[in-house]
Amino acid sequence: MDDLMPRAANSSPLTPLGFLDRAAVVYGDSPSLVYHNTTYTWSQTHLRCLKLASSISNLGLGRGHVVSVIAPNIPAMYELHFAIPMAGAVLNTINTRLDARTISVILRHSESKLVFVDYQSTSVVSEAISLFPPDFKVPILVLVADQECEESAPVSSVDFHLTYEDMMSKGDPGFKWVRPESEWDPLTLNYTSGTTSAPKGVVHSHRGTLIVSLDSLVEWSVPKQPVLLWTLPMFHANGWSFTWGMPAVGGTNICLRKFDAHTIYSAIRRHGVTHMCGAPVVLNLLSNFADVRPLKSPVQILTAGAPPPASVLLKTESLGFIVTHGYGLTETGGLVVSCAWKSKWNQLPATEIARLKARQGVRTAGMTEVDVIDSESGISVKRDGTSLGEIVLRGGCLMLGYLKDPEATAKCMREDGWFYTGDVGVMYPDGYLEIKDRSKDVIISGGENLSSVEVESVLYMHPLINEASVVARPDEFWGETPCAFVSLHKDRKKGEVKEKEIIEYCRSKLAHYMVPKTVVFMEELPKTATGKIQKFVLREIAKKMGSTNTRSRM
Repeated sequence: MDDLMPRAANSSPLTPLGFLDRAAVVYGDSPSLVYHNTTYTWSQTHLRCLKLASSISNLGLGRGHVVSVIAPNIPAMYELHFAIPMAGAVLNTINTRLDARTISVILRHSESKLVFVDYQSTSVVSEAISLFPPDFKVPILVLVADQECEESAPVSSVDFHLTYEDMMSKGDPGFKWVRPESEWDPLTLNYTSGTTSAPKGVVHSHRGTLIVSLDSLVEWSVPKQPVLLWTLPMFHANGWSFTWGMPAVGGTNICLRKFDAHTIYSAIRRHGVTHMCGAPVVLNLLSNFADVRPLKSPVQILTAGAPPPASVLLKTESLGFIVTHGYGLTETGGLVVSCAWKSKWNQLPATEIARLKARQGVRTAGMTEVDVIDSESGISVKRDGTSLGEIVLRGGCLMLGYLKDPEATAKCMREDGWFYTGDVGVMYPDGYLEIKDRSKDVIISGGENLSSVEVESVLYMHPLINEASVVARPDEFWGETPCAFVSLHKDRKKGEVKEKEIIEYCRSKLAHYMVPKTVVFMEELPKTATGKIQKFVLREIAKKMGSTNTRSRM
């Protein structure tokens, strides 16, 4: 077989963009996007994306150029996931909740040539542009209006060169989209969510994105023509790559500019929603809704972003949702570990089922290897469910690297062939993984490592607590002690529960050294746009509170 080799016929670069061509043929008359009173079919979406790609190309943009988008989950945001790379450019979606300074940094760092701006973000983009150095070239700005919303756009001091519909109307429907020269060509540039500090620019290839898109559909057992409700921001890791996965199965994308529990339940009933994704905060939102009623038909929810407390999982599933728990990072483009369910577990008590579902699980079919290793020795930790180590990955959907940061790339993508996640976890005897913390969130008290996630799980079991996060607070004797930040359910009054009561509650369920020594009550915990609690903000608050001196373990 030595004379056999790759040939032109079997070496076309892998790319998820081709899913849209196929959807226009197979699912052409089926709905692709629904937004308020607007509905597009897959043939219409295909045509609109080609026209947009044509207009982007006519502006002189193509291979290697970064094009940014600042918009919520509206049709334009979805269409640009295809149109921008179809012009050969690199897609950069930006978190709509970022401040002007951070947006300015991203636009300059990425050297973005063109920026699509939703009308509600014009003010912050205007301010971001004003922070550019005098000699830095301002990108072309395109205003994305919204005929479905009656709110007027905030005043902007910058001039928009074009509008989204202008570009749509002037585009060529017969445009031949730009296929990648190599499947390793960059497709997207995503900046990390900022839960830990300054964001880094994560670059993904066409190849890696196709792998994670198909892998996610298989792992979640997504059938043909599902109805996906977009409660996960598309700017967050490109909606875990389901933006590209949906045309592969002819799904219907239900777009929401913003949402609350009432909006979600209404959309589920109106559109017959079958699938949705979101951080655990979405589960909390659904399970705590005052006017909640069990669903008539089950809805699949894929959750990730933080370990969901077992009590929240249990409550959500009692309403008719079927929760699948997974794990991924911006650097993986989607979920690469999933709590693959075993039918024999259905016979277990509900509390045990919830506990098992709280684990992240095993590698998806498309991932090569996942392990938990001792960072110093590089050896796998014992599979006993208690030995802590760093989670490492290897597989085809991992990022190409961090933009303009070879040092950070080399630090996490090492010569031993592993990607080091910075997450701390344990491996169980059955081969299932559970995250215990970010490495920076492990609290070292008196030389003992304790998991903030484990303490948070207990806090979430308290009937009055809505949100909980635990970080380290300096302590003169122990070095660090756990400091809990909590918010109460909205129907509860401040002062209804005291710090001492929370501490005693934890003491009854945890080893004494793990019990919070400080409890801080907040109206709402600081979060990213995807619902992740910003622990670095809480760590700063705890640090400014000063050191405690708790010689007793309580």
